Amino acid sequence: MGARLRVFLTSEQNKTLLNLRTADVPQKVKDRAEVIRLNAHGWYVEKIADHFNWTSQTVREVLHKWQELGIQGLWELPGRGGKPKWTEVDIVFLEECLKKEPRTSIPLPK
Repeated sequence: MGARLRVFLTSEQNKTLLNLRTADVPQKVKDRAEVIRLNAHGWYVEKIADHFNWTSQTVREVLHKWQELGIQGLWELPGRGGKPKWTEVDIVFLEECLKKEPRTSIPLPK
């Protein structure tokens, strides 16, 4: 077994991670921030994994990302796949067209 994985936080980093608990961010980001704080407070990877019902490898990945990227490592990178092709201008244009075109209006029941 290798050396224990442990991060150390400054008081400012700890405060920032603590504030993420109440911030308007995805739950995954909040969980990752808490993982880092628990590790900095002496919790072992296995205990954190049990607490979150994660694998030990997932906890290690979060801690390694923190060490490499800092707070940016808490967020997910944009995924692969097709990106939206419609812009806000396109949607507004279509809505206006639908309002003007009589064939798209729904007849009201009599």
